[in-house]
Amino acid sequence: MSLAVPAQVLLVLVVATVCFAIGGINPATIVGRRRGIEVSSVGSGNPGATNLGRVIGRKWGIVVGLLDVLKGFLPTFVVLRTLGTWVALVAGVACVLGHIYSPCLGGRGGKGVATSLGAMLAVVPWVALAALVVFVLCLLFVKRLGDASVVATTFLLGAGVVLAVRATSGVDRGVGVWLALVALLVLLRHRRNIQIWAGRLAG
Repeated sequence: MSLAVPAQVLLVLVVATVCFAIGGINPATIVGRRRGIEVSSVGSGNPGATNLGRVIGRKWGIVVGLLDVLKGFLPTFVVLRTLGTWVALVAGVACVLGHIYSPCLGGRGGKGVATSLGAMLAVVPWVALAALVVFVLCLLFVKRLGDASVVATTFLLGAGVVLAVRATSGVDRGVGVWLALVALLVLLRHRRNIQIWAGRLAG
């Protein structure tokens, strides 16, 4: 027996709230405080894996990055397997929003790259892995994490637009729009990197 519409709406709201809360857990801040460091007050001030890695070491940056990926992947994957694609899309974007606007940090979180990757690995793993390859190749070339993140996220934005335009089913079209939306959220968090990059190209 299918759920009534109000019950479906309530279910989606509960999923979104829980996933937002999970996304809001900030491993960089937790690890930093355990080591006597307030990560939002050092380095770039960004409470994310990259800044933490610069401050206390690459090993911890990698650990925190993996935790950020997992908090996007696991909730989205569980919802995908139990409630279907549409609700999983809500779960994924809620995890990313929770990371970016962490309630644990007064609405100020990280840039969302790793958490977005995790959510995309759950829904569209091949697209996410392709973006990861783009990120690694770009990082080898430019040697800057921020620039590599912008390039990989721009690739995801393009992939989302192409999928949304060329999709033959409503679900695939929704996934394409979702990909583009999540990529835009991450790009907005990297607008300073984009401005610096544009300034270098203009110069």
